[in-house]
Amino acid sequence: MISKRILSFFAAAFLSIGITAARPDEGMWLPMLLKQLNEAEMQKKGMKLTAEDIYSVNQSSLKDAIVSFGGFCTGEMISPEGLLLTNHHCGYGAVQSHSTVEDDYLTDGFWAMNRAQELPNQGLTATFIVRMEDVTKDILAGTDAAKTEAERESIIQRNISKVGKAATAGSHYDAVIKPYFYGNEYYMYITETFKDVRLVGAPPSSIGKFGGDTDNWMWPRHTGDFSLFRVYAGPNNEPADYSPDNKPYKPKHHLPISLSGIQEKDFTMVFGFPGRTNEYLTSQAVKEIYEVSNPAKINIRETKLNILDKDMKASAEVRIKYAAKYASIANYWKKWIGENRGIRKANAIEEKQKLEQQFAGWVAADPSRKAKYGNLLAEFEKNYNALEGVTISRDYINEAAFGVEIVKLANNFTKLQEQLAQKAPQNEIDAQVARLEKYSAEFFKDYNAPSDKKVFAALLSLYYNNIDQQLHPTAFAMVRQKHKGDFSTYADDVFKNSVFTSEAGVKKALADAKAGKDVFKNDPAFILASSIADYYRVNIMPTYTTVNDNLNLLYRTYMAGLREMQSDKNFYPDANSTLRVAYGVVEPYEPVDGVKYKYYTTLEGIMEKAASGAAEDYAIPAKLRELYEKKDYGRYGMNGEMPVGFIASNHTTGGNSGSPVINANGQLIGTNFDRNWEGTMSDIVYNPNQVRNIAVDARYMLFIVDKFAGAGHLVNEMTLVTDDTSGLPQVDARKTKEKPSKKDKKRKKKEKAEVGQ
Repeated sequence: MISKRILSFFAAAFLSIGITAARPDEGMWLPMLLKQLNEAEMQKKGMKLTAEDIYSVNQSSLKDAIVSFGGFCTGEMISPEGLLLTNHHCGYGAVQSHSTVEDDYLTDGFWAMNRAQELPNQGLTATFIVRMEDVTKDILAGTDAAKTEAERESIIQRNISKVGKAATAGSHYDAVIKPYFYGNEYYMYITETFKDVRLVGAPPSSIGKFGGDTDNWMWPRHTGDFSLFRVYAGPNNEPADYSPDNKPYKPKHHLPISLSGIQEKDFTMVFGFPGRTNEYLTSQAVKEIYEVSNPAKINIRETKLNILDKDMKASAEVRIKYAAKYASIANYWKKWIGENRGIRKANAIEEKQKLEQQFAGWVAADPSRKAKYGNLLAEFEKNYNALEGVTISRDYINEAAFGVEIVKLANNFTKLQEQLAQKAPQNEIDAQVARLEKYSAEFFKDYNAPSDKKVFAALLSLYYNNIDQQLHPTAFAMVRQKHKGDFSTYADDVFKNSVFTSEAGVKKALADAKAGKDVFKNDPAFILASSIADYYRVNIMPTYTTVNDNLNLLYRTYMAGLREMQSDKNFYPDANSTLRVAYGVVEPYEPVDGVKYKYYTTLEGIMEKAASGAAEDYAIPAKLRELYEKKDYGRYGMNGEMPVGFIASNHTTGGNSGSPVINANGQLIGTNFDRNWEGTMSDIVYNPNQVRNIAVDARYMLFIVDKFAGAGHLVNEMTLVTDDTSGLPQVDARKTKEKPSKKDKKRKKKEKAEVGQ
């Protein structure tokens, strides 16, 4: 939780300052358009590469080292043997899945000392981009004749299917085609996905999560947020399902790692898969986020976190089960707090209103523009007004109702219940039962019913008390009558009588269902889940869907108008989990008057936080302290210090976790893992004075792998470089490898013998 002291500090910090003119640091740019839009500016800021060095379909380029890690993070190739670097929090679920009370890799860390010890992870993937293509013309073909948005979308989906199939016919590649600028443009990504990704190394959580929730979204930061995996391939270096016969993947390019460090104003580039931004929202949308949606979600998640925190501290078993869940819940809880403060500090609503006023004046000045855009702003207001009561209900359903695990589990049985009621063919019932057996087994692996019971009572009470009764699902009427609105006694009833509280109960119910018995319709958890789902389907989804269809059309038109009005401006599309480049410089910032944060942190700061005793998030391993006291930093320290993290002005968001931070020469200098709290509003509006991305210094990663973990064999397969004298692009790692000393050769030979490489 955030202490009152920290909250009051930032409350004072977030005074309105307005948004300055946009500068080149802002933006998440399409790699294939860098030559056209960004190369000159990037080189002006210090980059020594060309756009072709970054993205090319004709030769090896930086893009060939970048992967979508699991579809939720980014990773990068850092060796010719398929070694993949990403964040600790991105690999956290994989580490958790291999952890037990006896082998607690979350607490103790994990390091494979040879290839045989590397751990497979079912379902984890690494996806490379083969090439990009502008397919706007093909995807929009025939849409002019569409009479409705639904008809237009149907035509687009048919075109996407047709274009994608044609592009990948006869290959093992996939095609991803997505809209940009709200459907004004479409781009296709041809992808190659590897399915055998094995865990190689992860530091203990006291390093990988150092600072925990106390420091999350904050700067200064001292977190060793990294983990290592290896991509394996089948014959011909192509994707294959897991097999012990698979070999490490040979990437087209891997990033050399710089030992030279960073300086203020150094050029930086983040290459990755940012998830979602909404930079072009209108003032009404931002106001709804700021005043309605974020406050509700913050309150719901904080309530849940407080409950889980107590139970996790009381039980090691619960802690391991809920470690990844807790981190996921806490992440956006704290982000939304910072986002709201950032919106206020940047005067985002007022600045959006100013732009809309400018747009209205521009439209009114020309009859043709008035005919095309004249009713646009009024239509926005009309549609956002139609969402009153809908948005808040949707937030409470998603965050509070389905934030209760038993409710979410029961809702997954809706299809099977329908089949049983309709007496569907046995083969269909059997298939649904098989799916639910698998789903339930995974669910109960990380489930604790007593904790969920507390969450049930607390979150549904919030839903019941904070939403107007007219917006309640029908099940709440029963709670009002039978339990006098007391969700604690309602929780007692549900958890006593529902089959969904235990794996044994679900197994028996599924067996009965397979035998044709209708076992779910009277289950109290299923009744609640069905009531909530029915309310959503009947009262929320129709309005929400209609309004969003309307808004999509309005935003598509608005984007076309903005680009027409500001024809001299380079626009970047909102993030949508596709490959992007962001660039900026290493740069400090001032969070409040009289305070200036440095652009880097060191191991000294870890020791200071650990000595403060302010939070258990600041506990550290004894060996790390020993290395610090001996100043045993090897070749990774600089000027008697061990660098840990740094900040830069790159525009990032969720999905950029694990993205490489690359210097002017195309070398890895860090791994992106967070943003500063003052800058989390950058998903909605970019404030150059405050927005900073946070990265773990590559040298700290090397130090932990080599000196702390004793896994020097992993460092030996990486390409370590210095760039003290060279100003030339160093894309080809084979030409940039640092010449090893005799001592290094001797050590490498010894380690190779020890680990059997």
